[in-house]
Amino acid sequence: SLAHRCHHRSTAMLDVPFLPFCAFLGTLGFLCVAMVGTWCQHWRGGFSLDGSSRTFNWHPVLMVTGLVVLYGAAALVYRIPNTWSGPKLPWKVLHGTLALGAFVLTVLGLVAVFSFHNSQGTPNMYSLHSWMGLGTVLLFSCQWAAGFGAFLLPWAPAWLRALYKPIHVFFGSTILMLSVASCASGINEKLFFSLKNGTMEYKLLPAEAVFANTLGLLILIFGVLVVAALARPSWKRPDSNSPDSRQ
Repeated sequence: SLAHRCHHRSTAMLDVPFLPFCAFLGTLGFLCVAMVGTWCQHWRGGFSLDGSSRTFNWHPVLMVTGLVVLYGAAALVYRIPNTWSGPKLPWKVLHGTLALGAFVLTVLGLVAVFSFHNSQGTPNMYSLHSWMGLGTVLLFSCQWAAGFGAFLLPWAPAWLRALYKPIHVFFGSTILMLSVASCASGINEKLFFSLKNGTMEYKLLPAEAVFANTLGLLILIFGVLVVAALARPSWKRPDSNSPDSRQ
């Protein structure tokens, strides 16, 4: 019918911006990773595995790459229009694999900061940043395990999947925003620790502070845009009760 065709056309028009939006988001994510790497390389002395501050430098790079950018990519898999028809299983595997990759990088990021603290005799887990960060990682591990059990393993009953799905979606966005908050607080904490004794103080806004503050804002924008994309109704995968969705 004409009404159906008009509705279909308007929906298609709404969905046209998704791929350019994804390209922009991908560029922004790449910029975040490049900037955190540049910060640690140029101002913080680079990278090593010797337990020094250069070991710590792996921590922000791995956290931004894993817990923000790769996690954001995993969250958006089901918004790609190609995923809306045909078998769902390959997309489930891609979603789960990207999230697992994000989790592995995140764990390596934790290893870096704990090994740095332990080799320097610095206490662990005393700051708000560390509490929030570890809480986010623990929530992420529960989210991944529950998602794997409910959606990838074949024996989860359909009613359980239907019950858990909105919870999984809610915590997906929540974990991303907690990751962004953890990154922002971590950048701030690192600048307060580093910009003193022999360097220009943070309050005088040296180039490093401007650069790292800008990085924090870009991470925030990335997180907000991912959550906005997840919330946009026209980009959501149409819910069907077909046998395909219960595979």
